[in-house]
Amino acid sequence: MATADATNLSSHCRHIADAARQAASGLAVLDAELKNAWLLASAEALLKSTSEILAANAQDIAAAPDYGLSDAQIDRLVLDEQRIAGIAQGLREVAALPDPCGEVIEGQTRPGGLQIQKVRVPLGVVFFIYESRPNVTADAAAICVKSGNAVILRGGKEAAHSSAAIVDVLRRVAAEVGLPEAAVQLVDTADRAAVGHFLKMDDAIDVTIPRGGEGLIRRVASEATMPVIKHFHGNCHVYVDAAADLQMAVRITENAKCQRMGVCNACESLLVHRDVAERFLPMVAEVLSGHGVEMRGDQRSRAIVDMPAASEADWGAEFLGPTISVAVVDSVEQAAEHINRYGSRHTDAIVTGDLRTSRRFTAMVDSAAVMVNASTRFNDGSQFGLGAEIGISTDKFHARGPCGLRELTTYKYIVHGDGHIRS
Repeated sequence: MATADATNLSSHCRHIADAARQAASGLAVLDAELKNAWLLASAEALLKSTSEILAANAQDIAAAPDYGLSDAQIDRLVLDEQRIAGIAQGLREVAALPDPCGEVIEGQTRPGGLQIQKVRVPLGVVFFIYESRPNVTADAAAICVKSGNAVILRGGKEAAHSSAAIVDVLRRVAAEVGLPEAAVQLVDTADRAAVGHFLKMDDAIDVTIPRGGEGLIRRVASEATMPVIKHFHGNCHVYVDAAADLQMAVRITENAKCQRMGVCNACESLLVHRDVAERFLPMVAEVLSGHGVEMRGDQRSRAIVDMPAASEADWGAEFLGPTISVAVVDSVEQAAEHINRYGSRHTDAIVTGDLRTSRRFTAMVDSAAVMVNASTRFNDGSQFGLGAEIGISTDKFHARGPCGLRELTTYKYIVHGDGHIRS
């Protein structure tokens, strides 16, 4: 029976992937007006379906204790009229963004008259695995379809009813406006083996994007037969330079650490130049303690402020909560060396009034986003003007940093001749 079930599951996953591949072919030739019509009509349909979506969400909330969700996790799961209105507004905002498909990135005419263009095109089929947040279901569908891609959504079981209700609306509207209905599909089984089946289907799926815990992402990266856009974790740093405005440094550190602690672009490590450590550390310690943040330091920082000793593991930790590691360094070079050794290549910041030092820091630190006199919390698609994002990548190929519409495209060369032949 187990073998038969496994065969049925594999066949079911194959059907979904093949349908997505066919839908992607249809999406590739659609103009922006039709995709935008789908987004705008879906926004209105979601609002009109508020009662149905809330009823589905109530089922997920009722089951939440069985999954051992924390209060914060349940809060992210809960929908109300205001949050559904926010989801609808997100679709409208994606509709207002420029369509990247068909954009001529560059072009030239060769001496013999051959015209060569580098043109932006969709990736094709996106397999998106994400945590239990119903709004992400709509966001991911919107950004994938707007960029010309079909998407296979695998959300967490904790939001299964909510996600299904949202996808039902999106697919119904797709059929109404003439968009391929299989452009948006939700994996309708909680069997974890389904993920493994999809990760082997590189003939139908062009890219996988996992968003969740590090264990999930490492599993996807090791099993996937197609490219994966990902980041494993976010150990982000703030470095306070000798030439920093210390009041500015306190504000930036407080915001980077405390504005929202459980996210990947929150600051987890604080580095301070030795010349300002005795003045700055007591200032920032007072502010951080007001937020309940525990500082764990090296020997030099502990000689200035009373705090527990940081372990070797603390330097590379993503705490996602009220803990921060602290070290005193001798130079910007030492700060960059520490970041490149222990960091996650996600987001790192320097606070300094010295332009030469800031340029050295941005050149040396090997991260997807490097901030100068700004909080690490700004590494976000909406804050970068990209609109919606499907995730943040710390890879160097194919995308790096926040992944918006353009990051879900590739390019092809289109060459026009007039009977040209090569001699």
